[in-house]
Amino acid sequence: MGVSLKDVAQRAGVSIKTVSNVVNNYQHVTPQMRAKVQQAIDELGYRPNLTARHLRKGRTGIIALAVPEFGNPYFAELAGAVVDAAARHDYTVLVDHTGGLREKELLVSQGFRSHVIDGLILSPIHLETEDLMARTETAPLVLLGEREYEAPYDHIAIDNVAASRDAVRHLVDRGHRRIAFLGSRTGRERQPAHLRLRGWREELAASGIEPDESLIVVTDGYGREDGARAMAALLDRGERPDAVFAYNDLIAIGAMRTLASRGLRIPEDVAVVGFDNIEESLYGATTLTTVAPDKEAIARLAVDSLVERLSGSPVPEPRRPRPGYRLVVRESTGPDRGTDPAS
Repeated sequence: MGVSLKDVAQRAGVSIKTVSNVVNNYQHVTPQMRAKVQQAIDELGYRPNLTARHLRKGRTGIIALAVPEFGNPYFAELAGAVVDAAARHDYTVLVDHTGGLREKELLVSQGFRSHVIDGLILSPIHLETEDLMARTETAPLVLLGEREYEAPYDHIAIDNVAASRDAVRHLVDRGHRRIAFLGSRTGRERQPAHLRLRGWREELAASGIEPDESLIVVTDGYGREDGARAMAALLDRGERPDAVFAYNDLIAIGAMRTLASRGLRIPEDVAVVGFDNIEESLYGATTLTTVAPDKEAIARLAVDSLVERLSGSPVPEPRRPRPGYRLVVRESTGPDRGTDPAS
C-alpha cells in the first residue's frame, strides 16, 4: 500500500492540510515547516497522486503539442523541450502530428481530443487568422512559429527578420557579396520563409549590396533533398554564389552535399549558413554555422502561458513574447574560431 498524506503528517507531527500545502507548493508555509514536512516526505518516499490532483481541479493533467512534421529534427528537439517544461508543472504532453495539412490543423485547433487534454500548443502552417477567430473550443491555445496572426491567443516566436539579418551580416562581414537564399516558397502558408527572405533583402540593402533575385531558389519542401536540388539548380544555371543562407539547417545540409559533389570547397568557394541549430548541424564533415533559436525558452514560455491560463487567474490577452536566439559560428563560414565549442 502506498504512502498517504496522513502517513507523512503523522511522521512530521503536523496536520494533513499542512502536508498538502507543502506538496502543492503553497507559499504561506514557513521555511522551517516546509523543511520538516519535506524530510518526512523523503524518509517515507511519498509520491503525490498527480492524476487525483488534476481531477480535483477538473483537469486531465495532459496538454497537447501539435507540430507539422516529425521528420524535421527541429520539431523533435522542440517537443523534447516542451515535455521537460511541462513536467515541471506536473503535466504530461500528448504530441500530435498534423503533417502540415490544413484539415488536420483545423481539426486539432477546433477541439479534437478536447475530452482528453486541458490545453493545446500548436505550430500551424496553413491556418489563417480567420480560422483562429472562428475557433469555438474553450480550452486554452498557445501558438508557436513565425506566422503572424491577429488572433486573441498567446503566440511565441523569435524575431525571424532580425535573426536572418544577423546571419546575412555575418556573411557580408566575411567578404561575401553573392549570397543566395535557398528555401523561398510562394503562398501565404510559408510566411516564415518570407520573413527570413525579408531579412536577407534588408541586410543586403543595408550593406550596400543590391539583392540579386536570381539567387533566390524556390523549394517544394524544407528537407535535405530540397536543399540539394536547389543548390544543383542554382549551379546548373550558372549562378554560382559565394555564400548561401538557407531557410533551415536541413536545406543547408542538402546544399552542402551538392557543393561537395561538384568539387566546391566549404567555405573557401561557398560559405553556408543555416537556421535552427539542430544537432545534426554539429556532426557533418563540415560543421554548420546556424541561427540557434532558444528552444528551451520557446518551450518554457509556451507551457507557462498555457498553465497560467489554466489556473483561471486573470491574464492580459494576447501576449507575444520574443524568445532569444544567437548565431553559432562554425566551420561552414570560415575557420572554427572556437566561439561556441559546446554547441
